[in-house]
Amino acid sequence: MESNPATLNTVLQTVEQLDYRVTVGDVAAQAGLQVETARQGLLSLAADVGGHLQVAETGDIAYVFPNDLRGILRRQSWRLRWQEWRDRSWGILFYLIRISFGIILIASIALVFITIFVLLTTASQSKDDRDGGSVAMPPMRIDPIWFYILFDPRYSSRGYGRGYNRRRSFGGFGNDYPSPKPPPRPAKPAGSGSDLNFLEAVFSFLFGDAIPNLDLEEKRWQAIGATIRNQGGATTAEQMAPYLDEIKTNDDEDYMLPVLLRFNGEPAVSPTGELVYRFPELQVSAEQSRPVPVSAYLKEEPWQFSSASGGQLGLAAGLGVVNIVGIAILAGLLADPQIAEVVGTQIDGGLAGVTMAIFGFLAAYGIGYFVIPGVRYLWIQRRNAKIATRNNRRQARAERLLDPDPALQEKISFAKQFAASSVVSADDLAYTSERSLLDQDIDNQAKLDAEWQRRLEEGTT
Repeated sequence: MESNPATLNTVLQTVEQLDYRVTVGDVAAQAGLQVETARQGLLSLAADVGGHLQVAETGDIAYVFPNDLRGILRRQSWRLRWQEWRDRSWGILFYLIRISFGIILIASIALVFITIFVLLTTASQSKDDRDGGSVAMPPMRIDPIWFYILFDPRYSSRGYGRGYNRRRSFGGFGNDYPSPKPPPRPAKPAGSGSDLNFLEAVFSFLFGDAIPNLDLEEKRWQAIGATIRNQGGATTAEQMAPYLDEIKTNDDEDYMLPVLLRFNGEPAVSPTGELVYRFPELQVSAEQSRPVPVSAYLKEEPWQFSSASGGQLGLAAGLGVVNIVGIAILAGLLADPQIAEVVGTQIDGGLAGVTMAIFGFLAAYGIGYFVIPGVRYLWIQRRNAKIATRNNRRQARAERLLDPDPALQEKISFAKQFAASSVVSADDLAYTSERSLLDQDIDNQAKLDAEWQRRLEEGTT
């Protein structure tokens, strides 16, 4: 298929949603694609998978595809197989990237405080002039509940940390269960909690989540296409305005030009000199369809700081504070001449040595851990203010349609005169590529004979 992968996937999904029999207008309106893009995509797809063309006596064309459409393409197209493998691989890689920031935070805290302990212990030994041996570090018990905290997305909604015997926890977090197995999960109220585990919540705290309006243009053209179809393929500029942005004045309808170009529309002038717009391609369908529910206006979603729960964000911020405090303490120790001498003479390896080697990175990470979310929060506030302004403008245009003035009502009524619907019925075809021309000629001749017989009978009565 000559189209790019994104267009291929869009056409595939639309054909599947419409039950494998479509017209160009069906695909263009459903997916919001340009009419010519939809036409070329359907032709290429039909050629690739052995689809068929059905031509009605009116000249309208329907495309029929096998139900195993995606399977046929997968067997024939290395590009589609590569795309599916790439998507799976990127999903795994991106998950590892997301949890890496939480792992770095925990590792940083561990390295910093272990290094502080080693420096203080070594400095004390040097001061007291003790000889031989090394001071054994106290054993550190790893509670299995920490693995639930890190990887269970419902940690904050399950009550971990409440009523816990702190003598059995490291740092006071966790729950005192007699076994590593957690209790049954209670029913989660709708809209509460988070689907993220703690390591994913750290990434969400730093960088947020998915871009909310990444598919805004796709939604815009899908809504416009569906609205035109619901209006019978004829509409006014005011009915399109709630989905568009580049509108200078109500009297200037230049903003309709992209809509006309995408869906092959044509203007018509009313007796009063008003413009309405007709889209013949969108008036043809493969099946009789009902109006599609469409939002009254295009609504942009505001940016969200994080989808993590309040408990997860609090824990992420708290550990960030612990980390930066530890880094500050360690920086203060390294500035002490006595500690500096110990580092230069006695610390030459181990975890403390690793910490010294990457201390600059740990300090930058600790500072950036709060700088990045802070800057992002301010940016989100400005971005959401602009989104709210655009949403309010589109909503105002939609509200105008609820109670139109007499001039607009007359304009809408004139547009309805051009509304039409044509269905390419499988029972009324002039040609189909599924059968030989000879068989179709015989069928068509039979239809003609039946039509002449009907007319003769009408003439004699």
